[in-house]
Amino acid sequence: MSELRDTRLEKAKALQSIGKGPYGLNFRPSHTAIVLQKKYEDLPKGEENKDEVSIAGRVTSRRVMGKLAFFTLSDETGTIQLFLEKATLNQYENCPNEEKNFENLTSLVDSGDWIGVSGILRRTDRGELSIKVLEWTVLSKSLQPLPDKWHGLADVEKRYRQRYLDLIVNPNTRKTFKTRALLVSSIRRWLDEKDFLEIETPVLQSESGGADARPFITHHNTLDLPLYLRIATELHLKRLVVGGFQRVYELGRIFRNEGISTRHNPEFTSVEIYEAFADYFDMMDLTEKLLSSVCEKICGSTKIIYQQEEIDLKPPWRRATMHQLVQEFTGIDFNVFGDKVLDAKAAMLREGLQVPDKANSVGRLLNEAFEQVVEPKLVQPTFVLDYPIEISPLARKHRTKKGLVERFELFIVGRETANAFSELIDPIDQKERLLLQQEKKDAGDLEAHSIDEDFINALEVGMPPTGGLGIGIDRFVMLLTDSPSIRDVIAFPLLRPESNLKQTGK
Repeated sequence: MSELRDTRLEKAKALQSIGKGPYGLNFRPSHTAIVLQKKYEDLPKGEENKDEVSIAGRVTSRRVMGKLAFFTLSDETGTIQLFLEKATLNQYENCPNEEKNFENLTSLVDSGDWIGVSGILRRTDRGELSIKVLEWTVLSKSLQPLPDKWHGLADVEKRYRQRYLDLIVNPNTRKTFKTRALLVSSIRRWLDEKDFLEIETPVLQSESGGADARPFITHHNTLDLPLYLRIATELHLKRLVVGGFQRVYELGRIFRNEGISTRHNPEFTSVEIYEAFADYFDMMDLTEKLLSSVCEKICGSTKIIYQQEEIDLKPPWRRATMHQLVQEFTGIDFNVFGDKVLDAKAAMLREGLQVPDKANSVGRLLNEAFEQVVEPKLVQPTFVLDYPIEISPLARKHRTKKGLVERFELFIVGRETANAFSELIDPIDQKERLLLQQEKKDAGDLEAHSIDEDFINALEVGMPPTGGLGIGIDRFVMLLTDSPSIRDVIAFPLLRPESNLKQTGK
């Protein structure tokens, strides 16, 4: 590698000496590759068009055959072939050192270099649309070679660690992140058109709240103040509803100090949406309309293929309670247990389910059974309704069912994609529940909520009935791009430093 780099450095010096780079200031391309391919698609084989065009991009392959050479140039939109003819290049009057123009181009320009060229369009005898190059300049000399054309970037870890190489050699990766960008803008546009207002909330917070998650801790030097990176935008968006905004949302980064897996990354993106005078049924309708609309706009249909399974996002989606689904998949009816924890544990053990020590109530056991058995089997979009109150400290008590709250989660391909409540607006009830959470936190549960006294004060000022919804953007992108890992849809996922890997041997 060092020898190859030295050779390319020598070529960079040679390019500078003949005024062809190696690091340009600017270039003004007249077209992109895809525009040229479409505009001249009717150009017959073996013929030229005298329109002069210019284009810039990266050289991704090169073939030199005596007095002819063929380079492939790639820009953001696609590729086009460069047709290099010695007789033409060495006689073109606008080029300095024209007698060696072809030799300089073919010997000093490597695969990986950024170049700008001008020329005319030609369709080769084999039918390949090409630019017959008249002028050229190197815009940026690549000192390192691209990954092998045929084997590509097979090392998955390297794809994540050096995403720039992944983007260069894998068109599907570029397509994934283009889809992500279009998806995010489509969600914003849909919400804006429905009169939701996006308002930014703090990333640095003095209290960590809005989710069961361990926060990242930092420190403000001037104020000598410990701070947390936000684990949710919920509590501040609710303050905005208290303040009089009836439809608000924020789409942005969330930070949770948790494990890393195919569906978890410590830094991820969510959209949280709050609507005054609405409840969790309204949020179900909103979720169906929003996600199906965005899917159809991005993919052209509500039907998509994920890991060889057809998923249909056309509403309406199935709606079932957690109790119903657990009984359907396990045969256990948790309604019969009441507060009898031991009976519920015995029923789970008979069905071969694990019973964690922390599951010390029937509600928590119900949720354990759901997560172990039901969750992986919810492939088509399914709203799971009416969660135990013990695991939902910010949701309103169910209007008819004791011990439950008005909450749903949306599952698609076995993954939670959205979470919503009829929001808890009673400040007394909310404070009592957060006090229980604080006790758990004080006892060592790092994911439990702490008490945000200012949020309680906001509720005491008065919050109207509100429906709240959170959607995981990364998981939705995974679904629409057929990506098996969350790291496939985050441009720069968090990874252990390579030096640490070498030291630990992992």
